[in-house]
Amino acid sequence: MKKSRKKSKLKDIWRRLKKNKLAVAGLFVLILIIIIAIIAPVLAPYHYSTQDSKSSYAGASPAHILGADKLGRDLLSRLLFGARASLQMGFIAIAIAAIIGVTIGAIAGYFGGWTDNICMRVLDIYQAIPMLLLCITLAAILGPSLQNAIIALGVSHVPSFARLMRASVLTVREKEFIESARAINVGNTRIILTHVVPNAMAPIIVEITMGIGMCILAGSLLSFVGLGVQPPTPEWGTMISDGRSVMREHPTLALYPGVCVMLSVLACNLLGDGLRDALDPRLKN
Repeated sequence: MKKSRKKSKLKDIWRRLKKNKLAVAGLFVLILIIIIAIIAPVLAPYHYSTQDSKSSYAGASPAHILGADKLGRDLLSRLLFGARASLQMGFIAIAIAAIIGVTIGAIAGYFGGWTDNICMRVLDIYQAIPMLLLCITLAAILGPSLQNAIIALGVSHVPSFARLMRASVLTVREKEFIESARAINVGNTRIILTHVVPNAMAPIIVEITMGIGMCILAGSLLSFVGLGVQPPTPEWGTMISDGRSVMREHPTLALYPGVCVMLSVLACNLLGDGLRDALDPRLKN
């Protein structure tokens, strides 16, 4: 019975999501980028680190479809491989933020009282520091690398998930089915995991989708300033940084990775907007 209800609910959400053409387009673009990142070694005509001094700053040609950078590395190959690092920063970082934030928000919202006050005051101090500044500071302390950039991005996005989860839990914890679970002496941990969190996840799903785009953008910024992915590993932000000094002579070196970042963030935002409308029960009719 529960499985059939879940299937019907998912079908209902998908039916409403399909009505939003922009959201479907965003989903298609995001899936396409993920597939490209996975099969990048198959699609790329060269390895991302292959250098050819004779092809330095080469324009578009059959040998290099999108041209080559200052070291003669194929730009298309580096864009394809660069999707891997950018998507890792987006998906893994937001997963870290969601797990920690949802846990804190669920505990604070369910128990309330002094537990809620302590958690919220810590988050107030946390959010007093601008997210971007906190992210750059953490990345600088941990050291420049892909793994440390992911950690910095994940930790800096925790407060938004914690506050959103707390607000959702506050609307769920007084429902009749929660009171029924308490009446039959179900433990608090089980109530939170099986009743509260699943019924408060709709806004979190939207926040995750939007947050992926934000983390891709912030991760590109970290790489742009030298605190993210390190050469020779390609990443879109690093590629923009490499091409900024020759933008007048060779604008495509910064343009192409910039377009990739823009498309990824736009796809996540469009999908997030569509999911918000599809998951809103007030829009069922």
